[in-house]
Amino acid sequence: MRIVAIALTGLATAALTACATREAPYPRPPAGSAARPPIVVRPLFVADYMAAASSIDLYEIRSAELAMSRASSPRLRDFARLMIADHGGTSAQLSFAGRRLNLLPRATLLPAHQAMFDELASTSDFDATYRRQQFAVHEAGLKLHVNFAARGESATMRPVAANAARVVRRHLDMLRRM
Repeated sequence: MRIVAIALTGLATAALTACATREAPYPRPPAGSAARPPIVVRPLFVADYMAAASSIDLYEIRSAELAMSRASSPRLRDFARLMIADHGGTSAQLSFAGRRLNLLPRATLLPAHQAMFDELASTSDFDATYRRQQFAVHEAGLKLHVNFAARGESATMRPVAANAARVVRRHLDMLRRM
């Protein structure tokens, strides 16, 4: 009896393991079926996080520098001043933690951020474009930082992501009040 219980436990464990490591997308269950495939949560890789987070910080600093000279709204210029200070701080934390992991922040923008910066630099409606882009980048940044803080592969970088998430939340709150 004990051998049968051990064998059944082993088979159940093997079956669950096979389900948990399945990487292909699951097909939709037939209509009327209540069965749902298990959700597989993979850790986020630190190099991917570093590339995205450093590009966001770099975009924020560069776009804010542009806003300092082009924004017509004093509130947007004040916001831009804060972006330079705060994202300079998160960038420094990212760089410091990254050095411990032999990773350096990006010195250039990712293509999506570069395209946004190019659009901002050439727009005739700077204030509206800057504000719209700030919402988009901060919402994407918040998602990135929150996800990495929760599931990132690096214990060194997770607290940096959690701090960056707090900073970005504050920025989004400010944008909503503008």
